[in-house]
Amino acid sequence: MRRFGLALMLPVALLGTFAFPTQVQTATAQTSEANRPLTIRADVQEYDAKNQVITARGNVQMLYPARQLQATSAQAQYFSKERRIDFSGNVYILQQGGNSIRAEKVTYLIDEGRFVALPQSNRQVESIYMIQESDNNGQTATPAPNTPPFKPSN
Repeated sequence: MRRFGLALMLPVALLGTFAFPTQVQTATAQTSEANRPLTIRADVQEYDAKNQVITARGNVQMLYPARQLQATSAQAQYFSKERRIDFSGNVYILQQGGNSIRAEKVTYLIDEGRFVALPQSNRQVESIYMIQESDNNGQTATPAPNTPPFKPSN
């Protein structure tokens, strides 16, 4: 299997839209300020230089260490001007510390650190939040052991 590495420093002065039709593509976009990398792997990726949008399709994996995020989905679009990432198709987002979201569509607003998640028809969004308990004196109590997430029966 061939892999191509593509480092994109946004904004990039390229003309038009291009696609990479190999099996696995990797793009690293620099997100303003301190040039923190956002790495996206997918079967196919396109970059629209005019609108500064990266579109990744097929087995999308995103790693954003600056925000302690990992995500998988069928498709993702990174809108560099709006500083927004739209995920769609079996989206799973995991934050360091164990917080996670499962949904059909999720929009991540980078500057706000906010997620907006939508489910498939007749389904629900599932979020898991790790909450530290504290005792009556304000001291952090020992957390309960991790248990598997609740799976409703059909």
